[in-house]
Amino acid sequence: MNRLKLFSLDAGAEFAGRVAAALGEPLAAHEERAFIDGEHKIRPLDDVEGADTYLVQSLYSDERSSVNDKLIRILFFIGALKDAGAARVTAVIPYLCYGRKDRRTKLHDPLSNRYLATLFESLGTDGIVTLDAHNQAAFENAFRCRTLHLLAQPLFVDFIATALKDSANPLVVASPDLGGIKRAERFHRSLAERLARNIGRAFVEKYRSADQLSGGTLAGDVWGADVVLVDDLIAGGGTVCRAVDAVLGGGAARIWVLASHGQFCGDALRKLAQLPLEAVAVTNSLPQPSSPRLEVIDCARLLAEGIRRLHDSGPAAQLSVP
Repeated sequence: MNRLKLFSLDAGAEFAGRVAAALGEPLAAHEERAFIDGEHKIRPLDDVEGADTYLVQSLYSDERSSVNDKLIRILFFIGALKDAGAARVTAVIPYLCYGRKDRRTKLHDPLSNRYLATLFESLGTDGIVTLDAHNQAAFENAFRCRTLHLLAQPLFVDFIATALKDSANPLVVASPDLGGIKRAERFHRSLAERLARNIGRAFVEKYRSADQLSGGTLAGDVWGADVVLVDDLIAGGGTVCRAVDAVLGGGAARIWVLASHGQFCGDALRKLAQLPLEAVAVTNSLPQPSSPRLEVIDCARLLAEGIRRLHDSGPAAQLSVP
């Protein structure tokens, strides 16, 4: 493949710079210009003719722009890169929006993740890279272009293995809901192999209807144990708080919360800070504030390795295997 070019929107420049440093490649120059009516244009300033081009940008809302604003900007930028002659354009989106609506649970429900895939493909996107999608199978099935689903699991295994190196307590890996059991089981298997010890399993019952949570029954023995709650996303914090209450009620000695993506909407961080947790660990797939007991794990090298392998024609798929 021809030379590599790495871009980002202005909103993701800090994280993309970390990816560029890990790759040993400069971050390519671009221009973003806003018009008085709220429209904008984005164009590459570096020559991309014949280049293998990667655009790094998570899709989320912040105080400066909405998730939809970032989405339309990245789509238009992909179109501009293709029009400028890029040989291949891969969208590297550590946090991919609209992933939670991947199936119909009510009459006439949308399939937002499939519609999102159609938007990217309509602009000629050659590949999509993401980190810990809400549902890996739904993510891979939604897109017809190449996908690479990266796993933060090895990063979290390293983190927990270090945190628990001197603990003699029983250890339990728990899912905060039924939907995350497979994710927790993959983490359980990797952590058990890493620590070479028996690890228990648990999950917490949860039901959601119109953003109202119910349930909270704990399945599994956590008495006197170090409990690791594993999830893909913390948004409002309600699921985590309910799960923590359940494992505390079951007699857990210490609790860690791991989530690949930390949105922390509204007062989520305040609610989590009031819980008796050892730590809440998330990656920097999204910008993170400074907060007590919040541990931010750098995933830039993982993204860089995925880009490197795609550019060098493999082996990239191995990064998707737990």
